[in-house]
Amino acid sequence: MFDVESIRKDFPILQRTVHGKPLVYLDNAATSQKPLAVIDALVEYYERYNANIHRGLHTLAEEATARYEEVREKVRRFINAPDKVSIIFTRNATESINLVAYAWGRTHIRAGDEIVLTVMEHHSNIVPWQVLAKETGAVLRFVDIDDEGRLRDDWRELIGEKTRLVALTQMSNALGTINPVREIANAAHRHGALVLVDGAQSVAHMPVDVQDLDCDFLAFSGHKMLGPTGVGVLYVRRSVLDDMTPFLTGGHMISKVTLEETTWNELPWRFEAGTPNIADVIAFGAAIDYLEGIGMDAVRRHDEALTTYALDVLSQIPNLKLYGPRDPSDRGCAISFNYGELHPHDLGTVLDSYGIAIRAGHHCAQPLMNRLGVPATARASLYVYNRREEIDVLAEGIQEAARFFGDVIDARTRA
Repeated sequence: MFDVESIRKDFPILQRTVHGKPLVYLDNAATSQKPLAVIDALVEYYERYNANIHRGLHTLAEEATARYEEVREKVRRFINAPDKVSIIFTRNATESINLVAYAWGRTHIRAGDEIVLTVMEHHSNIVPWQVLAKETGAVLRFVDIDDEGRLRDDWRELIGEKTRLVALTQMSNALGTINPVREIANAAHRHGALVLVDGAQSVAHMPVDVQDLDCDFLAFSGHKMLGPTGVGVLYVRRSVLDDMTPFLTGGHMISKVTLEETTWNELPWRFEAGTPNIADVIAFGAAIDYLEGIGMDAVRRHDEALTTYALDVLSQIPNLKLYGPRDPSDRGCAISFNYGELHPHDLGTVLDSYGIAIRAGHHCAQPLMNRLGVPATARASLYVYNRREEIDVLAEGIQEAARFFGDVIDARTRA
């Protein structure tokens, strides 16, 4: 049984106050909080077996290497990848996408080739392809959205014989929209194109199976799924990975180096140059264990229930505009909104004074903000330790902010 109160006890930070108020943390799409199991895993590494990996023959080095590589298997199992060789550790989802742009894109994309994206993409899944297109002469095509933030069906026409890559988010960080990745992947593969999925939001909040999605690349970050910052994952279909050249070169990613030439290490280590983020990868493994202990189906059910409640409560606030699909089954629990003419930054500042942490800004999705016709939105994003009462506190905080700025405006008018 999903017991949110029991889960909350595992997160020390939730016990603190902000400005004298109990912390209400609703910025999980930016980064999640960390349970004691993750914090303890970090401490244990540094206290008991701190050593570099893949190099030393002493006990500490062997222990550290074993624990590090165990996490690769945990990730493989978590996303149902067929082979742990297909799991590459990076610093974050952004680096994972850049790795694909450099290690695959620069050898496979030519002038006139088309890369299909969506207008809801995070900058991390737009900018690398803009750079690649300018270097190669490739063409970027964008799938539009409807008024509820769902992809329009024009992706069916945009994906064609010139398409070499389709890169899209599975779950929007700004709208919460869950996209039909499998259907789009089928269309892309029929035209011989590959598919990259930005799973930075989805992997943390729902069961993700790369074989079911039939994607060629999946990028995600550990810090959005209860793990430490500085750890990312790139899954690459094995047949594609075999045809990729290294992105970064130097230590460990080599097999043999002479003054004249170098041969690469075996997969996946040829894509992991230098000393990796050992401690945080190991702690990321503890985060995966924690989520598997809850069950990703249960995580998704909790998200849907909270999102249903949040959309209902927030929709009753006059002058508040919600963005994204109205059906909770079609979306994640990142909920963007604006209140009247109040700037999201002002709203976020007032909410912080009540101990409520939200995100206010363009959410690294400026093209999407332009499409919505707004400079920014406020965003409340939920996770496993959030509860209904916190949504009520958020609604009260929004109404307090409205009263505060209403009084300020009235005072200025009288003056």
